[in-house]
Amino acid sequence: MGTIIVLLILIAIVSAIIRTIIKDKKSGKSSCGGNCGKCGGCH
Repeated sequence: MGTIIVLLILIAIVSAIIRTIIKDKKSGKSSCGGNCGKCGGCH
């Protein structure tokens, strides 16, 4: 029973994260600005 509860909590957290990512992409708040020359994450 405890395993099912933990699984449901994890599913809820992951789905909330995915929803937030999708909402941010639709509103243009992506972490990628499209300018690879100024990106600090690739160096």
